[in-house]
Amino acid sequence: MDLTNPALTFTLALAAGIIAQSAARLLQIPGIVLLLLVGAVLGPDLANVVRPDTLGNGLNILVGLSVAVILFEGGLNLSVTRLRQEARVIRLLITLGALITGIGAAVAARVAMSWPWGIAITFGSLVIVTGPTVITPLLRRVRVRKSVSTILEAEGVLIDPIGAIAAVVALELALTKTIGGAAWGLVGLPSRLGLGAMVGLIGGSLISVILRFRKLVPETLESVFTLSLVLVVYVVSDSIQHESGIMAAAVAGLVVGNTGAHVSRELREFKEQLTVLLVGLLFVLLAADIRLEEVTALGWRGFAVVAALMLVIRPLGVAASTWGSELGWRERSFIGWLGPRGIVAAAVASVFAERLRAAGFEMGVEFRALVFLVIAVTVVVQGFTSAPVASLLRVRRPTDKGHVIVGANALGRALARALATEGDDVVVIDSNAAEARIAEEAGLRVILGDGNDESILLRIDAAGRRSFSAVTTNESANLLLARGAKEDYRVPATFAALQQATVAVTADRAKKLRVEILFGEPLSVGEWIHALRHGDAEVRRWRLQAAEGTASEESGGGAGSLKRGLPLVLIRDSGAIPVGDGTRFRPGDVVAFAMAAGAGKPRPVPGHEWIPVQESEPAGAASREILSSAAGAERG
Repeated sequence: MDLTNPALTFTLALAAGIIAQSAARLLQIPGIVLLLLVGAVLGPDLANVVRPDTLGNGLNILVGLSVAVILFEGGLNLSVTRLRQEARVIRLLITLGALITGIGAAVAARVAMSWPWGIAITFGSLVIVTGPTVITPLLRRVRVRKSVSTILEAEGVLIDPIGAIAAVVALELALTKTIGGAAWGLVGLPSRLGLGAMVGLIGGSLISVILRFRKLVPETLESVFTLSLVLVVYVVSDSIQHESGIMAAAVAGLVVGNTGAHVSRELREFKEQLTVLLVGLLFVLLAADIRLEEVTALGWRGFAVVAALMLVIRPLGVAASTWGSELGWRERSFIGWLGPRGIVAAAVASVFAERLRAAGFEMGVEFRALVFLVIAVTVVVQGFTSAPVASLLRVRRPTDKGHVIVGANALGRALARALATEGDDVVVIDSNAAEARIAEEAGLRVILGDGNDESILLRIDAAGRRSFSAVTTNESANLLLARGAKEDYRVPATFAALQQATVAVTADRAKKLRVEILFGEPLSVGEWIHALRHGDAEVRRWRLQAAEGTASEESGGGAGSLKRGLPLVLIRDSGAIPVGDGTRFRPGDVVAFAMAAGAGKPRPVPGHEWIPVQESEPAGAASREILSSAAGAERG
């Protein structure tokens, strides 16, 4: 095997990166932990099959283009609406907080490593970054309050280009030998940031305009079309002024994601998957480029710098940036604890090591090793402790604060009332004013609007809900809405009502998207809406018990005919939840069924029987009031 073949290094790193991240998800650990480990194992120190030096200057080009795509994807997912809510804290974190971190890290490196001030300041400038590649996956595993996640995600995207450009300027100042060169270098930070922002604004606006006209770009080519233009924006900005491109990429993503352009879910998925691919590739390559002896040679000095960053400098910067804000001490403490470094720090450190070595500075190797030690320790320690720390500080977002139902038609109202009867908070969303009014008169909380409107979903805190159900007569819209709730707001249980005897949306499609089929299986939505609206069907509760002489077994639910009943809600001690195709009934369960008026028992479950639940059984005064007013509204 020719180990000097650059294609071998590239493909092995690519495959290893994906395998490592897949394994990390199965093990539920931070992906970068395995990526760093795999890179070290496959690198020259051990297996010697991934050799980044064979890529030559191509590695720097690959790193630059990859970072541009990663930051664009990060900007694409930032919501300006959410940013405005925490604008003051975010602004201070990427200015005052960054300054405190930069100065503190520079002093720590100067004292512990005995580096010249110029190199120490360069290190301090670089480690102010955090990065979406590490923050976003952590926040997906540890669901924290909306304000905290907004601040951390925004800081990760916006601080990366600022930190990278600040580090480039600091290095240029450290290497310059003339006063004129130093003066010009000082202008580099604002000029690069300003130019990058301007090019990103223009490029992002151009991409948005093109995407807004649906016929200009075929739907199947949207993703690759956008990717190509993003890379053009990055390279054009970088060609005008070196190292301004990453700022342009981040701003372009922010513009495209917030200007009302048609950004399809497929485009967002493509960018997210591409980011995962590139993060894996880069971390394996960059980790393989580090010699283990370089990191171990740092000894206690390296760990002293990392400890100072994590335990003193980061908390101090966050405390100063959040002082006087509406955040409580718990939220401030969690933000102060969580500051892992990501791919930008690793990429820039590798480039700087070569430049320092070429300029005759012996600490170039130490510089890169120390940055990687910061990345490894912060990712491992903060990655594994983020969940227990969030629980200890009680900043985790509750995921059981009720239910969201899109569709105020008679079937949606029946589902909402069945959930509300158990005392749960239920919000119904519908753009049909007449249906919304009927639901409101029935005592339900109703919001008039689009169930896909981000501002509405943020207002009702969709991410903190226990379930999300789409019950419109459009099954394709139902599936898209439920899918969005699952992926964008991480709602634990999402349901979509599917039409019977259609091929537009299949059960396999719903399963692939991890969306449950509401009511257990596809049904005739229109028939049930008509029956419930005209009083031909009513909602009754039944308890399942094992028939005498039979063993207790779990059994699946399912939609039925008007006479056999439609299972709406499953009620257990743990609470109420809509019935889906994944629901399994067991003895003792109470289920609210919609059934033809005067019909017999629901569809039988083998070995079990349904017993009607009497009105005197757990319902509560509030529940009876809801049912009473609802019945009156339906008759009206």
